[in-house]
Amino acid sequence: MHEIAPRSGVAFPLAAGETLTVIDPMGMQVADLVAYNADDRREVISNGRTFDYEETIRLSKGHRLWSNRSRIMLEIIDDTVGRHDFLLTPCSTDTFRIFYPDKPVHRGCFGNLAEALEPFGIGPDAIPTAFNLFMNVPVREDGALSVDPPISRAGDMVVLEARMDCIIGLTACSAYASNGGSFKPIHYRID
Repeated sequence: MHEIAPRSGVAFPLAAGETLTVIDPMGMQVADLVAYNADDRREVISNGRTFDYEETIRLSKGHRLWSNRSRIMLEIIDDTVGRHDFLLTPCSTDTFRIFYPDKPVHRGCFGNLAEALEPFGIGPDAIPTAFNLFMNVPVREDGALSVDPPISRAGDMVVLEARMDCIIGLTACSAYASNGGSFKPIHYRID
């Protein structure tokens, strides 16, 4: 078991056929996830392709996460929460300036992902919209979005199986609203 410290991120390879289990050990903590083809990092996880091919924005067990080249990257094989977001971009210094002007500016998940992915040759401009595990973003009938506290409880998890060799970026999210106002670690393991 590996731990991602609060408000930080990591990157690592995940081989085809391996599973990644992401655990919210204390509850109400978001984890931003991005994925790249390990053999060609220009192929990257795509929210638009995923919504199109899975025909839903409510992704959970049995759904697949697709690349910008219309290939399956990951499949959700278990999910104890069933509420995640794939609409909103990783939080960043700009997020803090715009939404939290009374709080200290933090580099956010975007900055954490950029640092973690740099050794893999992936630069900031290649960071896509993340699959935000445990993030609770209701879509109202009029199309308005809100960021509500996560509904995940201590020990909740998502298990993803790699369908290709991937590079994964994963964070313990840094934004106040996304995590109900506090910051906790994220655990993960590879099997």
